[in-house]
Amino acid sequence: MPERLILASASTARAALLRAASIGFTVVPADIDEGAVKRAARADGKPAAAAALALAAAKACAVSQRFPAAVVIGADQILAVDDDWFDKPRDMIEARAQLVALRGRSHRLSTAVCVVRHGSALWQAASEPELTMRRFSDAFLDDYLAAEGESLLAAVGAYRLEGRGVQLFARMNGDHFAVLGLPLLELLGFLRNCGVVPA
Repeated sequence: MPERLILASASTARAALLRAASIGFTVVPADIDEGAVKRAARADGKPAAAAALALAAAKACAVSQRFPAAVVIGADQILAVDDDWFDKPRDMIEARAQLVALRGRSHRLSTAVCVVRHGSALWQAASEPELTMRRFSDAFLDDYLAAEGESLLAAVGAYRLEGRGVQLFARMNGDHFAVLGLPLLELLGFLRNCGVVPA
């Protein structure tokens, strides 16, 4: 059994998914330059899924350097519409602009996870659910932003599907857990196979 299981992410949604699955872990957020990783991926012509995997691996490796005996889970998401990638909004004005840009359109949410121990990647996976926002009214949007407030700044695309944000959508194809932050079933399968959680 590993010394410990660490989630290298400050995401409350990812932590909630693992807790709901009764997984014991410690949260140690990674300190990496995410912008630099994304810029490098863009320069190399990599798709959003590859960039998300690179971010997940970078986070896990950064924390693994501090806790080499631990099994470290790194994860990340990139929202893509055609060739445009969205980051987390910096303020409520940007949150509104993102939602207006996504309204009535489909987007992919590239969600990646990488598991590292002793600085080496043990396993990785990516999922790309596709979501389509409905053509909600400006009045609905204003009410939504007022109700959710600055909590939206922690979510790429300025929505949280696990809450009121579900009302923004017309349909979704793909892994629901990946939308929330982790390809959870695949991750749990790996953790069982390597003895981190009971089989």
